Amino acid sequence: MNITTEPAEGAVPGDGHSYRMPMPRLRLMPEVSHGPLDGAWWPRCDALELELPALVGSLDPGIDTVTRVTVETAAWPDAPHEVMAPGHVIEVVLTDSAAEAHAITVDCGTVGSWELLVIPPDEPARVATRLLTAAADPANPLSAPRLLALAESGLDGQDTWESEGGAGPR
Repeated sequence: MNITTEPAEGAVPGDGHSYRMPMPRLRLMPEVSHGPLDGAWWPRCDALELELPALVGSLDPGIDTVTRVTVETAAWPDAPHEVMAPGHVIEVVLTDSAAEAHAITVDCGTVGSWELLVIPPDEPARVATRLLTAAADPANPLSAPRLLALAESGLDGQDTWESEGGAGPR
């Protein structure tokens, strides 16, 4: 079997790289966050070491930027303590905090910090799309665990958001 691969976009010939992870499925709040979340991330798999470089790269930290992520241990039980990314190392901090369930905090030093809902990779596209939109809505008052619980219960979220003081998805 003869498989031919094209170099990754932006790859330098001979640099040994022939594949780059696709752009992350990510939606961020358009302006400064006014709620508990800054957006949502829908990884393609549960291997943090494979998914994290593309996520962090899309947030545009500079070379040598100190980058740290905090994730909940139960969601990422096999997460390494460090992940290599182009130009720097990403430190992975594991926590048992219930507040971090279904969330990732990405701290890129002086570039910024983001609190993102992590949508499970196997979530149906229809539900994931609603969650991506809801988490990036500036009117969203709900935490990552609450948003995901609403999705898993099959509720749209509109009535719940309004009862909890939010405007709901638009």
